[in-house]
Amino acid sequence: MMASTKNDPHPHGPHVITYSATLDVPEATATLLTDLLIAERRRRGTGIGARAASARIQAVLVLRWFRQDTGMPTLARDAGISQATGYRYLHEGIDVLADRAPDLHQVLQAGRAAGWSHVTLDGTLVRTDRCRVRNPESGHDLWYSGKHRAHGGNVQVVCDPAAFPVAVSDVQPGSMHDLAAARATGFLAALQVAAARLGLPALADKGYDGAGIGIHTPAKGANLAPSSACRNQLLTRLRAEGERGIALLKTRWKALRRIRLCPQRIGAIVAAALVLTTAERPIR
Repeated sequence: MMASTKNDPHPHGPHVITYSATLDVPEATATLLTDLLIAERRRRGTGIGARAASARIQAVLVLRWFRQDTGMPTLARDAGISQATGYRYLHEGIDVLADRAPDLHQVLQAGRAAGWSHVTLDGTLVRTDRCRVRNPESGHDLWYSGKHRAHGGNVQVVCDPAAFPVAVSDVQPGSMHDLAAARATGFLAALQVAAARLGLPALADKGYDGAGIGIHTPAKGANLAPSSACRNQLLTRLRAEGERGIALLKTRWKALRRIRLCPQRIGAIVAAALVLTTAERPIR
């Protein structure tokens, strides 16, 4: 709708457009984040009314960034704060959410108690703006993934048998392969322990070949024996369900499609997105 210029002190100035918008996020999710931000302000000893914006406004800013990938100039303007304050609010919101991300060991123990037959392990590249950091050993661009031909960070994702993401790792440079990233983050060791002690195996793709005990990957090569070919088909079908979990995170939270913050923050951002996604999961 075009705004009226009646009683406008600058009637000959440019017209502006006003409109209403909705945020596709459940009220319960916004309330959860608001409560977390209030608790964080209390922990820091922030007095009531001492901030430029309320915890509710801050929560909406954070959720709009995650859900719509809205730029900070727009978010800060709508919240009535400066861009510097907006970025500070955003990082604070990311951190309070990421702090609630589940520990993989606890997730696996709870999953076994719930009767899970397996979990799936897969890596994803969360793209970022170009960030040239040379590897001191090889001289290659640390954050550039040759596989994806893009800059980004490698994050390992574990999904339950229903293809829902249940744990995410910290970020590793995009040049690191999935198996190396799983080792570096401790995810591989945790899954091996779960397989050995809990009887909870993990399914992964060929990129994890040689991962060790409890990590089942398809057999490589052509002209496989019928038993190996059948096993590959079964693994591929089950593992494909896990890939849907990564798609759920990236399609639900548009900010994950390309991170414009420091790439070192990717791990916390994905962990925060996992917490938001879990909060919205229907209770079964």
